[in-house]
Amino acid sequence: MTSSRSFTRRRFLGSTAAAALAAPVVVSRSALGGEEKSAAGDRITLGFIGIGTMNRGHLQHFLGQGDVQVLAVCDVDTTRREQAKKTVEERYGGSYKGCAAFVDYREVIARRDIDAVVIATPDHWHTAILVEACKAKKDIYCEKPLTLTIQEAKLAIDAVRKYDVVFQTGSQQRSDREFRTACELVRSGRIGKLKTVYANVGGPSKWCDLPEENMEPGLNWDRWLGPAPMRPYNSTLSPRGVHGHFPNWRNYREYSGGMMTDWGAHHFDIAQWGIGADDSGPVQVIPPEDGKAERGVRWVYANGVELVHGGPRGVRFVGSDGVVNVDRGWSTSEPESILKTPLGDNDVRLYKSPGHQRDWVNCIRSRKRPICDVEIGARSVTVCHLGNLAYWNRRKLTWDPKNWKFTGDDEANKWIGRERRGEYQLPEI
Repeated sequence: MTSSRSFTRRRFLGSTAAAALAAPVVVSRSALGGEEKSAAGDRITLGFIGIGTMNRGHLQHFLGQGDVQVLAVCDVDTTRREQAKKTVEERYGGSYKGCAAFVDYREVIARRDIDAVVIATPDHWHTAILVEACKAKKDIYCEKPLTLTIQEAKLAIDAVRKYDVVFQTGSQQRSDREFRTACELVRSGRIGKLKTVYANVGGPSKWCDLPEENMEPGLNWDRWLGPAPMRPYNSTLSPRGVHGHFPNWRNYREYSGGMMTDWGAHHFDIAQWGIGADDSGPVQVIPPEDGKAERGVRWVYANGVELVHGGPRGVRFVGSDGVVNVDRGWSTSEPESILKTPLGDNDVRLYKSPGHQRDWVNCIRSRKRPICDVEIGARSVTVCHLGNLAYWNRRKLTWDPKNWKFTGDDEANKWIGRERRGEYQLPEI
């Protein structure tokens, strides 16, 4: 239930850590005036859409934060949905029974007492949900890879900009010190002129060929498939019950772009950051000469820098005067002095995040763009999509990142979008 009174800043800051575990009076941003920035002590109210392994992690994180309140969860699987509802209610304890549970994400978005949503469905569902959330003026945290197609990437930008919501893409490596420092060194010229970037991720997805299995009780299979073609149930796509692994729907083209988009939304994203291409992208995409290879695609940028799919672990920036390598938890340089010499006053300093989820919450309050704003996520996943298109079609592509289309290539421009099933069409913005 939404209270008509707000917490004062003093009362909020004076509360104990138990505030996150008790059953607090909830004052949503919308309840205090809708469009206006919330006061510093008011809890941001959240709904979670898609309760798989990733969003259970996000749920646990936000349940431990005293300045947010979870009000609703949504999943097409009854077991996962009810388990998430129970988790919320047990965490807040007492007589609190305020966590609603929904099958249809539109019921979460329709609630006026919810300020923001966390989306972690399979990729083929992201865009429809985020567009509807934008139209309802909800701030959004959406997992990577942001979209299933290039068309959806552009639509995501347009929706977020039109409705002026705070949007964080879940490419959390941007919030890690090692990746930020590596990109600062590259953009400050510490390795000389940047020539080539290598990003080592897996290959493209394939069409789904899984056999039929007995339907999982309590699963709304039609809504799981959504815009994807109808096909029989298989637990590889939607695992039975509450599971602790990342399901392999990401290996199939109907639902995702394989490791190219999954890990590409991390490592190609860092490549884009180091290149300085967050508002643009490559202009050419060249498949490997071996027609069966699933490594070796090259993206060429207007400044001559090449991004290569492959190489050593993580991301490798190669310049005229040195090399910087970076991955989760470590970085190296050649020569070693590049990393050992501190950044100077005139060097490039990039956005320093306090943590990916915390950055989003802070930006909801400030109304500033977070470290991985929608255009960053959309541009990075487009690099992934372009690579997949080069692998799937085995020919060179010329891309216009300003106008979001292939240059003089009517056939390739048909690949930007995807047919969608029945009622599950992309919403208008």
